[in-house]
Amino acid sequence: MISISEAAQKHFVKLLADQPEGTHIRVFVISPGTPSAECGVSYCPPDAVEEDDIQLDFDGFSAMVDEKSAPFLEEASIDFVTDQLGSQLTLKAPNAKMRKVADDAPLRDRIEYVIQSEINPQLASHGGNILLTELTDEGVAVLQFGGGCNGCAQVDVTLKDGIEKQLLEQFPGELTGVVDATDHQRGDHSFY
Repeated sequence: MISISEAAQKHFVKLLADQPEGTHIRVFVISPGTPSAECGVSYCPPDAVEEDDIQLDFDGFSAMVDEKSAPFLEEASIDFVTDQLGSQLTLKAPNAKMRKVADDAPLRDRIEYVIQSEINPQLASHGGNILLTELTDEGVAVLQFGGGCNGCAQVDVTLKDGIEKQLLEQFPGELTGVVDATDHQRGDHSFY
């Protein structure tokens, strides 16, 4: 479910050494399965362990995951990186905003998963996002751009060279094209 690098495991063991005996870490998702999902790691003292928690054992400590967060932490990873600026614990949970779907799930579900887990996080750096509004019988994905993408001068490039290319590569033979149905209005929200 969650992979924790050797460096991060050593970091957790060091942190937990200063905590009361029996303290674990807790990995969780707040608002799982929504665009506002946030992941976190905290201490989990023995009296905070719930009956339905999933216990993941690592070298020298355990990580507790609540039942509600578990499906959204599939393929999550925790690392501890040190560079010239210092050290940082990183948590990546690609399925936090949307539960991972099976490879044989309906095409619409698989496209929505890729949008939420891969494309929208990239567009968020510009204050933008997309939404799949329709999947035609011909296999064309109809998208609605929002946020900073609405009215952006680069939206055509983003659509054709980025989003469409990525989706067509991921769904060959199933998806035939991607179109933008947005009525783009330039404004203060647009990214230039």
